[in-house]
Amino acid sequence: MAYSFDFSSLADYGPVIVKGVAITVELIVVGGAIGTGVGIACAWAKALGPRWLKPIVSAYVELIRNTPFLIQLFFIFFGLPAIGVGLTETQAAILAMVINLGAYACEIIRAGIEATPRGQFEAGASLAMSPIQTFRHVVLVPALQKIWPALTSQMVIVMFGSAVCSQISVEELTFAANYIQSRTFRAFEAYIVATVLYLVLAVLLRQLMRGLGMILFPRRRSAA
Repeated sequence: MAYSFDFSSLADYGPVIVKGVAITVELIVVGGAIGTGVGIACAWAKALGPRWLKPIVSAYVELIRNTPFLIQLFFIFFGLPAIGVGLTETQAAILAMVINLGAYACEIIRAGIEATPRGQFEAGASLAMSPIQTFRHVVLVPALQKIWPALTSQMVIVMFGSAVCSQISVEELTFAANYIQSRTFRAFEAYIVATVLYLVLAVLLRQLMRGLGMILFPRRRSAA
């Protein structure tokens, strides 16, 4: 039996789709920014931090990298209220994305730090910089420049992972698609639209990260 596509039935759900896209963007912008900050802090701790801190960060990284994101999300949303920590659906989703991205970004950024020549550390010390100052002003930017493409790819993966946040009723793009198909019974059309929008968001995110990289690393731009 031939299937007849009918996208006109989705026209009345434009606001639902727009809201879903907006919340997806909110999740990746807030979760991505804070998660990257967590990743930088953890990468410093693993590569250059005090000895007592390294096993704590390593345990966090191994725990997150070896458990499903959906389980982490459920643990935060359903588990934390049991100990008196109440979060909204969106807050729980952002926290889960921050924790998840932080662990993966930690290992990516740590690789960049460890690829930094020792001479740069020595140059910072020769200028009477503290270890933290050396890290901030001498090591971090070249390390980020080396791993920027890998970090960009991880950000896109995290954005796609946000689709499971619909399982706790976060009204992001996948939630919108599920909502529309449950009322119109046009599953193909609803998920085709969601797929195209995820594709557009992924391309835009990559371009945004590329543009940000050109701002942060001007020498890289001039060499291109």
